[in-house]
Amino acid sequence: MNLRANHFLNLAYLNEGNSRQQLAYKLLKSMKLWQILEDYTPVLAGTIPIGIDIKGSDLDILCEVSEFDTFKILVQKEFAAYEDFSLEEGELRNKYYLSVCFKCSDFIIEIFAQDTPVIEQHAFRHLIIEDYFLLSRGEVFKAKIIALKNQGIKTEPAFAKVLGLSGDPYLELLKLEKQIKLENG
Repeated sequence: MNLRANHFLNLAYLNEGNSRQQLAYKLLKSMKLWQILEDYTPVLAGTIPIGIDIKGSDLDILCEVSEFDTFKILVQKEFAAYEDFSLEEGELRNKYYLSVCFKCSDFIIEIFAQDTPVIEQHAFRHLIIEDYFLLSRGEVFKAKIIALKNQGIKTEPAFAKVLGLSGDPYLELLKLEKQIKLENG
């Protein structure tokens, strides 16, 4: 795991970020969400941590879960009273997941759980790759990504388009991990 990945493992960075990141930090702290989910190694992924969120972007929280029945009881107990609560189970790329979604304050919160360490989950790996390109390519690159997102294009397809990648954008981005690791030593 690269040093920049460590940056995202502690929520404190949000409190030093832009106004939306600071709002997210305050909300997550006031809800005690990290305390509730502490046994599941919660990590915030998605667009808000890397500052490319747009109106309606949600807070994507990744969790590592091995005992899904216990986790399901916990999230229903803690979050079922929130507006628009929903729980979905399924398979994504041949891997079981559980997703919980609800609204709190001005944010939609999605908790995504898999029996995979958080730092190995695709969403976290995408976060690190996207962060790398945002930092290395600068503000023009970032503006192109945000413009595509404002046109309704999801994050990974937006990155793939700007980077000139073809094929499944979610998988093609993951292929760039090796390049990033080589450039970072």
